[in-house]
Amino acid sequence: MISEIKLAFRQNKFAIILSAAILLISLVLGYVLEPYLHSFLNPVVEDLTQKVESGVIQLTFEDIFLNNIQIVFQMFVYGIALCFSVIVLSFNGFFVGYYVAGSDNLFFTLLLIVPHGIFEFSSCILACASGLVLFNFIYRFLKSLWNQKEDSVVQSLKNAFGESSVKLKQAIIILAIASILMVIAGFIEVYLTIPIANFIVNLFI
Repeated sequence: MISEIKLAFRQNKFAIILSAAILLISLVLGYVLEPYLHSFLNPVVEDLTQKVESGVIQLTFEDIFLNNIQIVFQMFVYGIALCFSVIVLSFNGFFVGYYVAGSDNLFFTLLLIVPHGIFEFSSCILACASGLVLFNFIYRFLKSLWNQKEDSVVQSLKNAFGESSVKLKQAIIILAIASILMVIAGFIEVYLTIPIANFIVNLFI
């Protein structure tokens, strides 16, 4: 199993690097373009803040995990249409960059993001990459199906799937790792992020 994970990462290195680059660029753009994104993203921030304060959104491990894992699976499924995985990842990057740029206390805001963000961002990168690999599988499957010379449609489908299924398997492996990282991120966000932030702040007081 470990060898299959290593192979999945090695053979899909480009998708992972591309996803990381997309997230990094969107984070930077969200931060730099904060004044221009205010009218677009500020209503989203205010809506989330209101829902948290009113109790509509509970900052429990279950709620945070379910919300984040939904994003992970969206990026995987949206890989069926290549660009949509990238769009979901980019929006989340823009949003975080915008939120950090608009904060009153940059240092404390980063303290509230970095501990779990290391795992959450890694999870999002891999989730987007899994969507790109899923798209690769679909492309290979359709290409192989087009080139099939079998008289039987069923046999043609089987052959095409057999020739391209390794990419589907690798997409699922990368998705599974992304999901595990999101579980870790949720646990840290709920139980460790604030204590870590307060501890570091107290060191400088």
